[in-house]
Amino acid sequence: MTIGIGAVHCLLPHQRVPVTSLPEVSGLSAQELEFADQAGVRTVGVFEGVEPTELAARACRELLAANPGEPDMMIHIASRAPDVLIGSDACHIQDAAKLAGTFPLTVDGLGCAGSSVAWGLARDLLLADPSRESILITYGSRPTGADRVRYPVTVIGDGAFAMTMVRGGRPVLKAHRQEADGSFHDLFKVDYKRTPFEQWREECSSRDRYSFELAMHSRTRLGRLVDEVLAEAGITKDDVAATLMQNVTASAYQFYERTLDLPIHRVCGVHLAELGHLGAMDVVLNLDRLLAVGGLERGDHVVVLSNSPVAAWTVTLWEV
Repeated sequence: MTIGIGAVHCLLPHQRVPVTSLPEVSGLSAQELEFADQAGVRTVGVFEGVEPTELAARACRELLAANPGEPDMMIHIASRAPDVLIGSDACHIQDAAKLAGTFPLTVDGLGCAGSSVAWGLARDLLLADPSRESILITYGSRPTGADRVRYPVTVIGDGAFAMTMVRGGRPVLKAHRQEADGSFHDLFKVDYKRTPFEQWREECSSRDRYSFELAMHSRTRLGRLVDEVLAEAGITKDDVAATLMQNVTASAYQFYERTLDLPIHRVCGVHLAELGHLGAMDVVLNLDRLLAVGGLERGDHVVVLSNSPVAAWTVTLWEV
């Protein structure tokens, strides 16, 4: 039995704010301003005064309104900062989306790689129990604190998605690999315990380690994981119709194109420029829009890459 995508719904704000108009820009250093200018983000989408869990719950309600049925389980990809400590964002979304019969759980601590890990886990959960029919995955993207310019990584925008993994769905998840290196666990952090929310600032313990050491790890890991998923499916890079990744900076596309010898589809750059980085939502949005614009045929293969500063790496091969 094949496992694939049942439905996808991406929730995006109508409001677009130029990066040059963000409140924190006036306080950025020359180096930070240069980064924001060269990241490839022109505008970010903004939802004013709403929590990520609210966005995720709304995405779930709208997805299920168009595709009725109660999923067996829900995998919530944890936000950069939970709504409350000790409480449960996953259970909050379950309640707000009116999914009383759906068991909620959370994938946490994997950053941008969270959605890819979630769909790999959803496939495994469906294969493990024949009584399960559908797994719902959801996530809401909002900045951790007040600032959206996340130097030296990216510029954050708002959004949310909900998607289902089902038996017999398409695209089919053909192969999936994921790895993590815990030695990077504290490369980025926010000192939230001793600082009021308005003063939360993300700290990078070593910009050189992020820009060079982590980049070299990513080149090696993703290259090997790509080879592994293609080998499992019995295909080569020449058989890949499109390659997608998360939207972090324009230079990241160039780096991975050279590293992996796979062209990154232009839909990624379009979303980066218009919406900014949406965390774990990026690859879901990119895949959904790639399928919507056409140009692919049944049986075509799409490679989806994701990595995060945690560090975690994933590669998924989909068959349209």
